[in-house]
Amino acid sequence: MKSLVVVFLCAAALSGAPLFVVISAAALLSFHLLGIDLSVVVIEMYRLAANPMLIALLLFAFAGYVLAESGASRRLVRLSTALMGQAPGGLAIVSILTCAFFTALTGASGVTIVALGGLLYPALITDRYGEKFSLGLLTTCGSLGLLFPPSLPLIIYGLVADVNISHLFLAGLLPGILMVLLLSAYSVYEGVRSGSAVAHARFNVGELFAAVREAFWEMLLPVVVLGGIFSGFLVLSEAAAITAFYVLVVEVVIHREVKIQDLPSVMVKAATMVGAIIIILGASLAFNSFLIDQQVPNIILDFMQNRVESKFAFLIILNLFLLAVGCVLDIYSALVIVVPLIVPIAASYDVNLLHLGIIFLTNLQIGYSTPPIGMNLFIASLRFDKPIVRLYLSSIPFMVILLATLALITFVPLLSLILIG
Repeated sequence: MKSLVVVFLCAAALSGAPLFVVISAAALLSFHLLGIDLSVVVIEMYRLAANPMLIALLLFAFAGYVLAESGASRRLVRLSTALMGQAPGGLAIVSILTCAFFTALTGASGVTIVALGGLLYPALITDRYGEKFSLGLLTTCGSLGLLFPPSLPLIIYGLVADVNISHLFLAGLLPGILMVLLLSAYSVYEGVRSGSAVAHARFNVGELFAAVREAFWEMLLPVVVLGGIFSGFLVLSEAAAITAFYVLVVEVVIHREVKIQDLPSVMVKAATMVGAIIIILGASLAFNSFLIDQQVPNIILDFMQNRVESKFAFLIILNLFLLAVGCVLDIYSALVIVVPLIVPIAASYDVNLLHLGIIFLTNLQIGYSTPPIGMNLFIASLRFDKPIVRLYLSSIPFMVILLATLALITFVPLLSLILIG
């Protein structure tokens, strides 16, 4: 009977059934076969829905969708270009910074590629960057901001792993900055090698002031969010509420790019995404309860401890496993399915849970662009109308840099923990 259940669930997943349906069915069928009251699934979902951190998730998602509907991406590109566009590799660095900022706010790399790709790709080509470089840059940088607050995946990891989310925000800062710096260094090299046109342009003070004036309100957003959280003046849910209100005032009242009549559809989009996350979380946590009841984590832990003696070897295996997970699962599903399983195993190898979170999200971020089925590759293929194989080849240099950064993040825990004290 159990074999039939496994076959049925695998067939449902491969046929394209929604993941939350497959996970919920797995939880319900497993509990039914064990004779456990099925209300445990509903109880798990209620416990999750009562978590006050979920309101922060919803409000940050709403703020991100409002920004995506506005002209914020265009203003940020103009500001970044005015600041750094004159340096060799300047426009490429602009692309990196803008993608990181936008993804941190929206929490979804697909939104970043779709929203910014149309602006940045033609500009990079016009500025004499090669097509291969431009495609690889925008594809891999579409998920670059996942380590920066107030990234939704950071919040979800904090909820699932039960760690301090403010500390998690701090833990992601230096690894995220390191990743941006290494990619920027490669962009400078490429800018010099390609002789990009902007590298010879003169700095325009008037354009800089105009760009600052236009993007002034978006520039204040990180100060509002991060300043409130890290100063201890605001808790996460309060910072989320202020962020949503601030973005609403800026884009609806000041810039008037998002109409009041458009807000219901924006709310529906944000609520739909968060609702899907809550359903996946609830079903996954219930299924994880089943796995814990069946001592699956203990079995995996015993297997690992009998065959993997060193922390170093465990971290290598963990990275390989998470890169594979990042290819086949969206980041929210991966967080709620895999984190509860690996947390006790990582703890047995004395891996700090904050450090583990940054390793986890870095792997999933890279997995988005990892051949053959990384999600960014398919989104970029559709957005830029290019064959998927060309995107595989274009992403290779950037993947090498990201994997090198992953190695540093993994084996130098101080990068993630030094700011926490």
